[in-house]
Amino acid sequence: MVVWSLIRRRRAASGLPVPGRCRPEAGRHVLATERLLLFTPRTRLDVAAALAACADAEAQRWLGTQADEVLPDPGMRRALLAWRPAGDDGRRMPRKLAQPYAPGPDDPLLLVCVRRSDLGYAGALELEHRTGEMGGWLAPACRGQGLGAELFRAGARLAHTHAGLATVRAGAEPGNTASRRALAHAGFVPDEGPARQTLPDGRVVEAVWHRHDSTAASRCR
Repeated sequence: MVVWSLIRRRRAASGLPVPGRCRPEAGRHVLATERLLLFTPRTRLDVAAALAACADAEAQRWLGTQADEVLPDPGMRRALLAWRPAGDDGRRMPRKLAQPYAPGPDDPLLLVCVRRSDLGYAGALELEHRTGEMGGWLAPACRGQGLGAELFRAGARLAHTHAGLATVRAGAEPGNTASRRALAHAGFVPDEGPARQTLPDGRVVEAVWHRHDSTAASRCR
């Protein structure tokens, strides 16, 4: 309890959202893992950094993001990921990036994630709460460290204890061993599903499916 209180005070002091203080009526959620803090974006910087984290060729091989959401300039991606969430590194953000972000009522739940050690942007998690499908990604500097399992465990918790979903599912290409291994370490099990899926950029790829179940689904308050 003492450690958790210290964590809560540290997050409050940094200006970042505090775990356990969601605002579901506004579509805003926050939760934490051992090394990550995940929260609904507050500014355009948060959204831009989330997109920058998955715009490299390695990530796009699997994600196939729509062209108008991919940041092609590597220098711009590095610059965005070098920022810290608004007000947490003492720098004045450009006005455009400082503008507030408000999720729409029908939008998927998007959570940007930062490393709790240094508040650097680490990636993002997306949950389509109407279908129960989830996806996530990590910034290049955060891959290969076991953070994928933490990210997907957070996704399962978001679905089960924030969105009230008894089952959450995630698809991956058979060759995407990193994502499939992370899902398994997060407690996901093999599931049936369409053998092929269409990515946002129009590519049709092979797919294998995983699911995570809960018998005590609930919603945050």
